[in-house]
This record gives sequence, structure tokens and C-alpha cells, in this order.
Amino acid sequence: MELKSACRMLLFPVQMFYYIVRASLFSLLPSRRKDLSKEVVLITGGGRGIGRHLAKEFAKQGARKVILWGRTEKCLKETAEEISLSGTECHYFICDVANREEVYKQAKVVREKVGDVTILVNNAAVVHGKSLMDSDDDSLLKSQHINTMGQFWTTKAFLPRMLELQHGHVVCINSILSQSPIPGAIDYCTSKASSLAFMESLTLGLLDCPGVGCTTVLPFHTNTEMFQGMRVRFPHLFPPLKPEVVAQRTVDAVRADKAFLYLPWTMHALVILKSFMPQVALEEIHKFSGTYTCMNTFKGRT
Repeated sequence: MELKSACRMLLFPVQMFYYIVRASLFSLLPSRRKDLSKEVVLITGGGRGIGRHLAKEFAKQGARKVILWGRTEKCLKETAEEISLSGTECHYFICDVANREEVYKQAKVVREKVGDVTILVNNAAVVHGKSLMDSDDDSLLKSQHINTMGQFWTTKAFLPRMLELQHGHVVCINSILSQSPIPGAIDYCTSKASSLAFMESLTLGLLDCPGVGCTTVLPFHTNTEMFQGMRVRFPHLFPPLKPEVVAQRTVDAVRADKAFLYLPWTMHALVILKSFMPQVALEEIHKFSGTYTCMNTFKGRT
């Protein structure tokens, strides 16, 4: 038994090297894209921002039905009408993902009126843009309930049917701030870090579930009204992402069954640097790049 364990330990580095090389080679080859013509896509926070562009992109790339969830009917209605005019069936429902009972209730309504959801996109999020001591307790709780706990409720509502059908996909629009937090957005960074851990655990938990996958998207600062007023010191060097680009890359990642997507790709370097650089060096990088004070001009969604 000890000999067998010793052999496994010796083979482990070889196996890891093999899988790294294999994954690298496969990443260079054109992957087969998933057909969306039979997919029913539900997007939380689908009325505006990245959610709105995601809805339009899924419709553009051939999704059979698109469902929008959100709290503001005006935005949901406008987006649904725009998508319907493009020729894709679109429905919207008022739903606050922070409310567990409301999520389960509306999920049942969706199944009865529209059908089984096969792609769930957890996109709904809020940010208050304040330091810990400047944040009131209710605002802090609201961020955690929407950005983190909302994913628990929506996934629990729709994942069981995906597992039954052996067909489905869970998507999370996360943020690079989950791995590289900044001052002035402590509620958002904390909730996104929790959300990332949720998706990492879920992705591993579904490895033995045929036909059901996950995609987690970690974009840099995106030019939407949610982060209105946020400024970095070198905008030409670190320009904000366009929401339509985030949406297009996200749908491509879903179709390619890609588990994690960093936008732009240079964010990989940020994560790698953080893993070995001393804290004092990271602090100086934050100060030099302006991320240390980037939320000082934050206005947020009007």
C-alpha cells in the first residue's frame, strides 16, 4: 500500500505537467461552439448595463428565448421590446434576487409560462462605493444579499431541472475586484469574492454532471452607469471595457464551455503578480496606478 502511494506521489507532477500542456494546446485550437437555437436564457439584472447587452447578444447569436429579471420595469420592458423586434421571443419578470421567496415563486412562474431555463446568467449586482465606516449596515447587507446570496437562490431554483435534463449552463458575471480589491468599494469587493468562491465550488461540483457546465466572467472596470464617476490615473493605458464587448466575449465563452474568462487577458498577469509579490509592493502599485483613490469621484447609478 505504501509503495502504491509513493508511486502516485511520483507520478503526480508528471500528470500535472501533462494536463497543463494538453490544456495549453487545446486553447490554441479552434473549439466547437455550442448551438444556442434551443436554449432558453434567463438573465438577472437584464434591463440595463451589461445585462441588457447580454440579452441582445444571446438573441443575436441565436438563443430561442430570452428572459429578463430585474427590479425596474421600465428598463426591463424597453429591453424586452428591443429584443422582440429583432425576432427573438423575449419575456420579462419583476424579481428581486435578494428575496429568496420571490426568486422561487418567479422561477415557478417562468417554468409554467415560458419553459425550462437552460442557461442561467447571474448578472444582477449593486455597489455603494463607500468605505466600511461610511457605509450603513443596511447598504452592506443589501450588497451581500444581491451580489452573493442571490446566486444561491437563482441557482437552487433552476439547476435541479438542468441536472434532470443533463443540459444546462450557469453563468456568473463577476469582477476582477474579487481577486484584486480596491478601497472605497468594500461591499462590492467582498460580495464578489464570495461569489467567485461560490462559482469555483459549483464548477468543481458539476464535473461529474454530464451536459451541465459553468462560466465565470471576471472583467476589469466596465463603462456602465453602475460605476459612473470611477477614475483611474492612466485611462489610455487601462481603458474601461465596453459593455457590448463584455457581453460578446461572455456569450462566446458560454458557447465554448470555458470555465473562467478574464477581461482583458492582461488581468491574468495581475492575479499572478499578486500571488508572489510582497504586500508593500502591491500597495505601491495601487497608489501609482490610481486604484487607491479611483472611487473618490464615484457617483454610481443615478
